[in-house]
Amino acid sequence: MERTASCTCEQCNITLEGDPAFVVACNCQVCQTRTGSVFGVGAYFKGPQEESVKGPFKAFERPTDNGKTFTTYFCTNCGTSVYFHAGSLPGMVGIAADCFSDPSFPSPSNALWVEHKYDWIEFPEHWTLHQGQP
Repeated sequence: MERTASCTCEQCNITLEGDPAFVVACNCQVCQTRTGSVFGVGAYFKGPQEESVKGPFKAFERPTDNGKTFTTYFCTNCGTSVYFHAGSLPGMVGIAADCFSDPSFPSPSNALWVEHKYDWIEFPEHWTLHQGQP
């Protein structure tokens, strides 16, 4: 199955083949600021699944809570963060799950960096919760 994630203005997109290796709800401070929300939902695909990247993307790299780097690729026109590379996950590409615009997209099964989650956030009991990054 081919999947395409796009920015808000649809000038930038990334197309991949297949299902994500895993989907996580990340509460780290990088994902909180990257999304402007209380957590980010990232779908991680193995690098070879990446088919094409199109559009005027700009990269922004910053350090993470675990001492690695996190590079976000965002649209230079609308500013949407579409995909990212986490230094702790070499060979994988992360996609902002909401950029697929697919309500049937696979749900997260893990929450990361729950030590940084907002007090009023509750995750489903069947999810695996990690205080940091496993």
